[in-house]
Amino acid sequence: MRSFLKLLALLAASLACGSAHAAPPPAAASPAAAASAANQAAAVSASAKRIYERSRGQLLQIRTLLKTQDSQASVGSGFLVSEDGRIITNYHVVSQFALEPERYRLRFATTDGQDGALELLDIDVRRDLAILRAAPGDAKVLAGRGALSFRPRNEPLSKGDRIYSLGNPHDVAFSIVEGNYNGLVERSFDPLIYYAGSINAGMSGGPVVDEDGRVVGVNVSAMFFAQQMSFLVPGNFAEDLFQRSRDAKPINTPVWSRLRQQIVAYQDELTKRFIAQPWRSAGHDRYQLPVPQEEFMRCWGAGSATDTKGLDYQRSQCRMDHALYVSGGLQLGYLDMSHEIYDGHKLGVLRFAQQYSGSFRNERFGASNKVSTAPFCKEEFVDRAGLPLRAVVCLSAYRKLEGLYSLSVLVTAVDSDTEGALGRFNVPGVSFENALKLTSHYLEGFAWTEKKK
Repeated sequence: MRSFLKLLALLAASLACGSAHAAPPPAAASPAAAASAANQAAAVSASAKRIYERSRGQLLQIRTLLKTQDSQASVGSGFLVSEDGRIITNYHVVSQFALEPERYRLRFATTDGQDGALELLDIDVRRDLAILRAAPGDAKVLAGRGALSFRPRNEPLSKGDRIYSLGNPHDVAFSIVEGNYNGLVERSFDPLIYYAGSINAGMSGGPVVDEDGRVVGVNVSAMFFAQQMSFLVPGNFAEDLFQRSRDAKPINTPVWSRLRQQIVAYQDELTKRFIAQPWRSAGHDRYQLPVPQEEFMRCWGAGSATDTKGLDYQRSQCRMDHALYVSGGLQLGYLDMSHEIYDGHKLGVLRFAQQYSGSFRNERFGASNKVSTAPFCKEEFVDRAGLPLRAVVCLSAYRKLEGLYSLSVLVTAVDSDTEGALGRFNVPGVSFENALKLTSHYLEGFAWTEKKK
């Protein structure tokens, strides 16, 4: 296996040569569109009315417009967090401007109909946050409006506490939505609040406040593989970004370098925590397969009916729910793996060989596009604790994120004429060094079971 991994050392240099002249990624589409589409309730409580009236002066709509015309490319929400006009929103709300400031511009609108230009000061792609302020010529529009405060960290919410989401859903009107704090999302790599309320597109970046009007979260950190559910970035991360950005200067150039630094730090932490976890048993009497712990992943299984007359199989898929949003066409920073176990005794040797090899050939690794280079792959037969494996490892380089790759590992057992196992491991957004570590860790998850030995 070590010789196989050494071959991969050629990949980084080969791919880097193809990533120098990159076309820009496609324009971002707000991931909040995947949030709940349920309609806001017509009636709100007296508490909600009181909170809205208290907070409306600090509530803003954030719009991304084309540079040379007033056509809007995206709409979100934001809120004032300082007397000098600092504003918190989601990174994905301003991602088009952040990546292509030569094509886009940012503007705000208040609840009383005033508007102005915005400057981007800092981003936190891991938490899907950004901090803005009014451009110097429009700072007077936000002067004297006050700021929302954050709920102290030593006053945690309890499950069921009433909280209120504010924003401008679907660019219709500023509004408030009542909901409940439902605790933190289980098996999430980073803390996310599960909000029992309806958050619609356009509310992204708006505040979620408690009964006293203090910020407890930010709408909406997108879970790309979950539908009809609402999630919040915990307010303490927004407060941290505000504190460390007090002296930040306006960003007028694409943020790719800043994104790269943040993603590199994130994937390094993710890799270390993942590799430190032992593999779980797949429960198969022949093969030991890499099944991850569900500390920050979720696993699902399926299988063929017991009375099937053809190929018997068992399938398992494990995946992180949350990803780092870079642009509408690029989400990184998650782990995704699956395996299938085949029993072809009912088919016979030839028919099983056709179907089994067909499953291997049907796997795809992508192609060259505006975001990444074509995959560069290495294939080799590997002996894993006596179990013969056929393994393919592919890397694609991200054109705008130097030193980061999309890793895919495909493995199949080649020990039997009528039985087999096929596994796949995908990691978009990983350094070359960590790609090697993750590949090695994944291959080590394959072996005979104790019973076979």
